[in-house]
Amino acid sequence: MSEPVNPAPKRPRARVRPEALAAARGGAREGLDWLGRAPEARASLLYRVLRLVARFVLFGLLRFRIDTAGQELLPKGGYLLIAAAHRGWMDPFVAMHAIPAEPRAWFLGSGPSTFTARWRESLIHRLGGLLPVWRGGVGIESHVRSARAVVDAGAVFVQMPEGTINGPVGRLGPFRPGAALIALRTGAPIVPLAIAGTEELYVGRRMASRVLRPTTALELAGEGWDGVLPEPDSRAELDLAGRVSDALAARIAPVVEELYPGTVDPPGRPRRLRRRLTWLLLGPGPIER
Repeated sequence: MSEPVNPAPKRPRARVRPEALAAARGGAREGLDWLGRAPEARASLLYRVLRLVARFVLFGLLRFRIDTAGQELLPKGGYLLIAAAHRGWMDPFVAMHAIPAEPRAWFLGSGPSTFTARWRESLIHRLGGLLPVWRGGVGIESHVRSARAVVDAGAVFVQMPEGTINGPVGRLGPFRPGAALIALRTGAPIVPLAIAGTEELYVGRRMASRVLRPTTALELAGEGWDGVLPEPDSRAELDLAGRVSDALAARIAPVVEELYPGTVDPPGRPRRLRRRLTWLLLGPGPIER
C-alpha cells in the first residue's frame, strides 16, 4: 500500500508591489493632488459621527484601553505630530485619541495599504484626514506642500517616521528622513508622541501614549546649525535631517520604553480574537519584530 501523500503547504499570498498597484490604477496621485481641495481644520459632522462610532467599537465592544497623558502640552493647532513606535493599524487611532477632534488630524499615510477597495478610497476622500504616499512616488516636495497646507490651515499634520510596522517590540526602529525633511522645510512646531502596546491586539488590550514637550527642527539640530537651510535634495540637507531624526528619536525612545511594560498583560490572560484583531486592517504577510 502506498503511503499517503501530504498536500503541499500553502504558499503565503505575495504582496503586490506599490508600483504595480499604481500602474493598475493608471498612475498614483499623492497628497494634495489626490485630495483635490485644501485640507480643513474644522471637524465636519460626518467626521464627528464616525469618530463616535469608532470610539464605541474600539472602547466599548473591543474594550481597548489607552492610557494617555500630556495633552496640556498641545498647541492650539498648526503643528507636526510625529508619533512612534508604529506597530500596527491601531496607531492612527491612538494618535487621534491623544488630540482633540478639532483641529483635524491629517495623516501622511500609505495609499497601497489604505486603498484596498474603491469604496474605502471614496469614503476617505470625502471624510478627509489622509494625504496618501505611494512608494516610488513623486518625491518629498509633494509631502512638504501637503504639510504646509495642513499647518497653514491650523490643522495637525501626523507622521510616523519609522515608515513601517516592522520593528522591535517596546522600542523604536530606525527613523526614515522624510519627517525631519518636512520639519526642516516647513519650520513648523513639532509635537513628539510616544506610543506603546499596539503590536498585538485582542479584546481588552491595554495601550499607552504620551504627548511630549513641543520642539522645533532648529532646537533638535543643535548648536551646530545656524538655521540656514541647505540646498534642497543636497547631501548637506540629508545629513541635517539625519541629525534632527536622531535627536527626535532620542526624545521619544526612552518614553516608549517606559510606557511599554504597563501595556503587557500576564501570559495567562485570555487574548480573544488576537490574530483577527491584530490583522484587521492589514494585508496578510510576515511581521518581523
